[in-house]
Amino acid sequence: MISSMDMNSMAASIGVSVAVLRFLLCFVATIPVSFFWRIVPSRLGKHLYAAASGVLLSYLSFGFSSNLHFLVPMTIGYASMAVYRPKCGIITFFLGFAYLIACHVFYMSGDAWKEGGIDSTGALMVLTLKVISCAVNYNDGMLKEEGGLREAQKKNRLIEMPSLIEYFGYCLCCGSHFAGPVYEMKDYLQWTEGKGIWDTSEKRKQPSPYLATLRAIFQAGICMALYLYLVPQFPLTRFTEPVYQEWGFFKKFGYQYMAGQTARWKYYFIWSISEASIIISGLGFSGWTDDDASPKPKWDRAKNVDILGVELAKSAVQIPLVWNIQVSTWLRHYVYERLVRSGKKAGFFQLLATQTVSAVWHGLYPGYMMFFVQSALMIAGSRVIYRWQQAISPKLAMLRSIMVFINFLYTVLVLNYSAVGFMVLSLHETLTAYGSVYYIGTIIPVALILLSYVVPAKPSRPKPRKEE
Repeated sequence: MISSMDMNSMAASIGVSVAVLRFLLCFVATIPVSFFWRIVPSRLGKHLYAAASGVLLSYLSFGFSSNLHFLVPMTIGYASMAVYRPKCGIITFFLGFAYLIACHVFYMSGDAWKEGGIDSTGALMVLTLKVISCAVNYNDGMLKEEGGLREAQKKNRLIEMPSLIEYFGYCLCCGSHFAGPVYEMKDYLQWTEGKGIWDTSEKRKQPSPYLATLRAIFQAGICMALYLYLVPQFPLTRFTEPVYQEWGFFKKFGYQYMAGQTARWKYYFIWSISEASIIISGLGFSGWTDDDASPKPKWDRAKNVDILGVELAKSAVQIPLVWNIQVSTWLRHYVYERLVRSGKKAGFFQLLATQTVSAVWHGLYPGYMMFFVQSALMIAGSRVIYRWQQAISPKLAMLRSIMVFINFLYTVLVLNYSAVGFMVLSLHETLTAYGSVYYIGTIIPVALILLSYVVPAKPSRPKPRKEE
């Protein structure tokens, strides 16, 4: 066993607290723990192993109380499914979020994370989404397919209620609740039972996960190295220091960009480790490519971020598709799409409501709220630029390319400006940082949205008239 002295020296050597080091060790341990799931015999054994390993890793990471906290939303979800199926989804959604918010407030988790601490609230966030999706899908199981169900509802709905051990295994599976990714109960059951794409009864071999796992681990190592190198050079405290206020506009904006990028490497590291864990278990497998000659396995279920996709996004609309991918998918399926009435199109209200739910999920800090409202404005502004780009005749290829580049610059500017609120959290620090660059990342999206009413985009090609 590692002694407390060794833990202290190890933590000091990489510049983190002992609590964070303990979490990191347990988090990395999810990779071998997930590997051993593969050799556990019988379905019942796999469910028991998944649940027990999750409980043990939670205890070692956060202490005994963490499992008691996890038990609350799990109980809410299962009880609502058992007692009142017609409304179990909405009951679990609001009660689960209410308990998560209470924990956010009680533990002031945002301040703890900002100061380099750790608690179980982050894992509770992932767990809350999992129990909600399970309850909602069990609710959807009552609906008829011909009743206008969306494809995601048809795919994920549960006709029968999962057993208690299946439910516990799904919620805590091998520590996957630490940082995600969020996945569906139906996928978990098919994976455990060897059905669907995991079916090997018809001489279909399961792909080897080892190369993809090594790639994810290698990526995690690079991301951690970059984070440890950059974080001392771009501390968040600089935003409120007098020296920052003395800088010119471009230097301040450059610092915001580098502070945002530095913070992102931490998340890239965490999601790369969780990706490796899910891949090596086999759950990350999501099918084969369409290449008939030499199909290759896909591991999209494990993927939570596309690093180049984030850093080189041509449009802010692409960000939710490449950042925290599985949570973005959850928000789309369980919030955004369900706010759209049948026969209607989604608008800014659905986008803003979804971003607000995401903000509340992260915690009740002004910085989170301002970041996600900013995100809604950022995406709406990017859509305006895209519509103008599409309105340009294909013959003017150079002008179209310039509009693409403008959208890229817009995304870089507004994303890193907005991200400051997500990092510093407090209202004072957020407004200080935003104000230091004259609120440019707020003014530009709002101006674009207003300008779209004055200069509406017209189709580059007129619709062909119907033959009389």
